Amino acid sequence: MKKQVTETFNELASVYEHSVDTTSLYNSEYERPAMLQQLPTDLTNKSVLDAGCAAGWYTEQLLQRGAKIKATDISPEMVSATKRRIGNRADVRCLDLEEKLPFADHTFDYIVSSLTLHYIKDWSHTFQEFHRILKPNGILLYSVHHPFSDIELLEEPSYFSTELIIDRWNKVGKVYDVPFYRRPLQDIMNVTGTYFSIEKIIEPQPTEAFKRMKREAYIKLMKRPQFLIIKSIKKQGDWHKGEKN
Repeated sequence: MKKQVTETFNELASVYEHSVDTTSLYNSEYERPAMLQQLPTDLTNKSVLDAGCAAGWYTEQLLQRGAKIKATDISPEMVSATKRRIGNRADVRCLDLEEKLPFADHTFDYIVSSLTLHYIKDWSHTFQEFHRILKPNGILLYSVHHPFSDIELLEEPSYFSTELIIDRWNKVGKVYDVPFYRRPLQDIMNVTGTYFSIEKIIEPQPTEAFKRMKREAYIKLMKRPQFLIIKSIKKQGDWHKGEKN
């Protein structure tokens, strides 16, 4: 699975770098505005990890808000695309979020992870690492596929299971097989709540610009959301039985 994700997004890196920002309304007029609304417009002197940076759109936005950025992605080609976008203004690394992260305890004020965590089957280690590297009262803001949005892609869905889905994306005239995991809402909430205090749950709504440009898709999203956004705060003290903060 990990190898397939890496290879797929290596192939998609050029698409993300050159066309997603302007052609994918699900990004530009749906997920991104809702995510940015949850972040301060002034992040001067704040340390932020862009966890799953893809081609660096969020990295650039966070830099524009004054943040000190470290950005990571599992795809070497995505990392290269991010470096082309932002130059030497941020520390960009090829890292696997399922491994121990090479950052000291209490490094970051914010972790922002856009549409990344559904490529990871077991979140426990990743969230434990996020907790470790966040400062006290640090914020984790992430978006994933909504648990109801992809269940129709399965022939025999089992809602309460974590299920592997192979979706087919048509991008710039080419079809890509993209693997990811769909998990029930209770798992999303419970794993997050083990390590963080959940501050806000957002089911984003498409913008008016989305409505003007793609009305049928807008109506569909208003009936059934595609993404889910969670904003949470680092728990203090003995956040997990048997583990130390």
